[in-house]
Amino acid sequence: MHLSLALLLSALLFGVGVYGVLARRNAIALLMAVELMLNAANLDLVAFDAWFKDALHAGQVFALFVVVVAAAEVGVGLAIVLAVFRLRQTVAVDELRQLADVDPVLRVDADA
Repeated sequence: MHLSLALLLSALLFGVGVYGVLARRNAIALLMAVELMLNAANLDLVAFDAWFKDALHAGQVFALFVVVVAAAEVGVGLAIVLAVFRLRQTVAVDELRQLADVDPVLRVDADA
């Protein structure tokens, strides 16, 4: 398999992930889109590892670290989504504006 085919597939996966992050309003869909982007990075790492024929297989080792970080991200992300769903009865990101941090300057002006 040529390196360009793997890089093209990776770019397509990453593009779909970016579109998912920008267009979706569901927290679960956002997590899935981030996973697509991480998998695109893994594909790049493994493709370059195979292309350069690294004796230490550094690309595969880094890909393994990315998988571990992605698993931790999914665990924490789903825990947050479940906690928010129990509290607000929705996982729509647009409806969670009340959780945003309020600017302290505006808070002082509002109290005056």
